[in-house]
Amino acid sequence: MRVNAHTALIGDTVALVPYRYRYHAWMQSAELRALTASEELTLEQEYAMQRSWQEDEDKLTFIILARPLEPTPSDLGLAYEDIRALPMIGDVNLFFKHSREDPEFEVECEPAYRGQRRAHGALVLLLSYACDKLGVGKESFVARIGAANARSIALFASLGFGVVRTISVFDEVEMRVMDTDVAQNWPAGQVREYF
Repeated sequence: MRVNAHTALIGDTVALVPYRYRYHAWMQSAELRALTASEELTLEQEYAMQRSWQEDEDKLTFIILARPLEPTPSDLGLAYEDIRALPMIGDVNLFFKHSREDPEFEVECEPAYRGQRRAHGALVLLLSYACDKLGVGKESFVARIGAANARSIALFASLGFGVVRTISVFDEVEMRVMDTDVAQNWPAGQVREYF
């Protein structure tokens, strides 16, 4: 989306930056392509996709960068140069497939960074940004997760989501915000215009 083309979202464990930031080099890993069900693209194809996603008003995407788990005093300001030094660990996306009233989202995080609440931090930043900047209602978010993916189901449950139906043909569950008290406390992080 054009709205986040120059935006960074800064949380406690992650920073989210626009899609164009270092993505092609990260996706050269065959393991990451397999984990994300992605095809290998040439640099020209990647640039074309980045332009398409930046102009598409139905897709909001950010690259996830890992912040130190114990910030140092120099880490707290996060100037542009500080962000460029952070390692890329995944991406987080919001899709308006049918309308602005029914957004779906996904998060991918490298296995080495799982269990550190980084996917949680990235989702909270994305969801808060979508509510504040795009006017999306918290109750309209949809997550579809493989029924056997207990870690992801627990992650979304910790954000106030609950299972509203099982889709047996795809072996997945659909989750929506059920605990509005939890959802009301999603921290927004810092929004910075950098890029």
